[in-house]
Amino acid sequence: MTTEGFFETCRSVVAADTGAAAAAAELQARLTKPRGSLGSVEDIGVRLSAMAGECPPPIPAPVTVAVFAGDHGVVAEGVTPWPQEVTAQMVANFCAGGAAINVLARHVGAEVVVVDVGVATPILTDSKALVRRNVALGTRNLAVEPAMTTDQARAALDVGVDVATKSIDTGARLVVTGDMGIGNTTSAAALIAARSGRSATEVTGRGTGIDDVMLDRKKAVIAQALARLAPEAEPLVVLAELGGLEIAALCGFVVGAASRRVPVMVDGVIAAAASMMATAFVPEALDYLIIGHRSSEPGSTVVVDELGLVPVLDLGMRLGEGSGAALAVPIVQAAAKILREMATFDSAGVSDKTAHSH
Repeated sequence: MTTEGFFETCRSVVAADTGAAAAAAELQARLTKPRGSLGSVEDIGVRLSAMAGECPPPIPAPVTVAVFAGDHGVVAEGVTPWPQEVTAQMVANFCAGGAAINVLARHVGAEVVVVDVGVATPILTDSKALVRRNVALGTRNLAVEPAMTTDQARAALDVGVDVATKSIDTGARLVVTGDMGIGNTTSAAALIAARSGRSATEVTGRGTGIDDVMLDRKKAVIAQALARLAPEAEPLVVLAELGGLEIAALCGFVVGAASRRVPVMVDGVIAAAASMMATAFVPEALDYLIIGHRSSEPGSTVVVDELGLVPVLDLGMRLGEGSGAALAVPIVQAAAKILREMATFDSAGVSDKTAHSH
């Protein structure tokens, strides 16, 4: 079965079902607890119903974490202390099961798929967990020229759609965004600035823990790249100019899952940038996003504010890989189970305070 391309898939994304959301909110009010007492967990349950178009919602399991990996030409500008080869080395580590995301995915019972969409260095592994879909051996240097051609950006978007739909076709009912790419917080910050209209200073963080000198360099590089963009540039042009191959693939991944009405658990600032781009291409994709956690990178908070979503967790994490989003998986699954399994006042024979005056 051939997967539709990204732009065809965009056309098949529908808004979430407000009727199912209303039914879930009404059911929450009848469960044996004070109204609103489960806080955000109740809101997640309502949103899961809206995504699925049914109340109570299906439990979001099984879970697939897709880690998209790509390299960035902007590392030539001295925006990170890590050498480019680390991307390929970490991909091999993911495939061997040794990275943080592997530990956390095992912890929450999720499968990990690793996708080489743009790694520059050969990946030395024969692991079945690795999906080889390399579009280019890294991007070009976004400080001085477009990071990708629009054809490369389209190809990476298509890879993301393909990975999402194949995961769902083989059973996934919740997908988690993961990423790996040395230099990718520079690309993500540039995209977030371009989409939000914020300055490079407002959206740029320390990434892997850079010093003040390198941080100033990073902000200057992003400002330089943003200056090339026309104010009304369309999303594909913005993505090609500033993005990464793995960020483009993540954008496609979000849209692919949204087209199947499957919730997408968004990880840190890289996935946040990709999700923001997805909503630029197809605004209805927003309805299928759950922000797994607020990254300590400033761009993450900008995206959360712009999209109007509430992160499930806020643990000061900034690893990427899908790590924060994976930790949020059990909470999201619990939100569905509350609606599916909890007794109502009627069924339990418990008096509801709204029905009686004491």
